[in-house]
Amino acid sequence: MTVKPSLTIKRRLSGPPSLVYQAWTDPEMLMHWFGPNNCTVFHAEADVRVGGRFRVRMKATDGEIHDVSGDYLVVVPDERLEFTWAWITMPERESRVTVTLKADGDDTILTLLHEQFADEAARAGHEYGWTEAFGKLERTLETASA
Repeated sequence: MTVKPSLTIKRRLSGPPSLVYQAWTDPEMLMHWFGPNNCTVFHAEADVRVGGRFRVRMKATDGEIHDVSGDYLVVVPDERLEFTWAWITMPERESRVTVTLKADGDDTILTLLHEQFADEAARAGHEYGWTEAFGKLERTLETASA
């Protein structure tokens, strides 16, 4: 059996885990940071419970629409989210995301594990997208805690 590529990103973020968790679960906050720099979120929904779904729709500067959704598998408020991840254009390429939040003083250590990518190209594209999104998340958290 072939091992599918995965990606781990760790970030120290300003603010407590409760605020970072809110940024992942509140559609209004998601709209401020989700996606790479060339995308603007125009629709976000999150039914944050085991079996609930999320959906985020973004428009890139070139006009292309990106639409991702999934099911929540594990929900531990302020600590952990696990969910499936699939683009509407490629639902057969479902992957899995685990977000873990740990308090570190006044900050939060966020660890994102995105696994079960179809190939290395998908992994690389998501690494780029998550890295840019986390830059926007940092700015969103600074604004929210000011």
